[in-house]
Order: sequence, then structure tokens, then C-alpha cells
Amino acid sequence: VQLVESGGGLVQPGGSLRLSCAASGFSFSRYRMSWYRQAPEKERELVADISSVGGITNYADSVKGRFTISRDSAKNTVYLQMNSLKPEDTAVYYCNARHLMNDYWGRGTQVTVSS
Repeated sequence: VQLVESGGGLVQPGGSLRLSCAASGFSFSRYRMSWYRQAPEKERELVADISSVGGITNYADSVKGRFTISRDSAKNTVYLQMNSLKPEDTAVYYCNARHLMNDYWGRGTQVTVSS
């Protein structure tokens, strides 16, 4: 099982980034996919998730209207489009896949929002 995040980096406030998470080794279409983030000295928090069926999405209040989660089952990939980025969005962003008792994590990608 692998979840490999990419797309992080340094961006100025107000800018955009698109994170990708490439999944392999499990039945991607059956799994709820989520993005979490963890800032220094803070607990990991849910940013957004998307259901396995119907593509139902859920967002943290802090990112509603700015971030969009999507999934491509043909590519076994989940995305997080992040717009209007703020310094408080700075964190390591992790991809998560969950189904029944299975719970998989990627290693994370750093996002830094700074001028």
C-alpha cells in the first residue's frame, strides 16, 4: 500500500497550490479519501474528505470556499485544490485512505504560505 503526496511548496499569501495523492496497492474506489494537516506544535486536523460513492465532500470551516477536494478513480488519485492561501494554512499535509478497519497514511507534503 502506498499513498504518495506531491505538489507542496512555498507560496505567497493569496496564491494557489494543488496537492495530489497517488494511491496504489488497494481498491481505491472503495475508500474514503481525506486530506489532513499538521502545523508545528498543533494537532493533526481534518481539512477535507470525499466519500467513496457519490463523491460527497466535507470541509473544515477554516477552508470552506477556498479548498476543493476531488478524486479520479481512473488515476487512483485524490487532489486538493487550495486557493486564497493564508499564512495559517502552513502545515504538513497528509493524505489518508480509510475503509472498514483499514487506515492508510502518506508521508506528507509541506505547504508554506509566506511573503
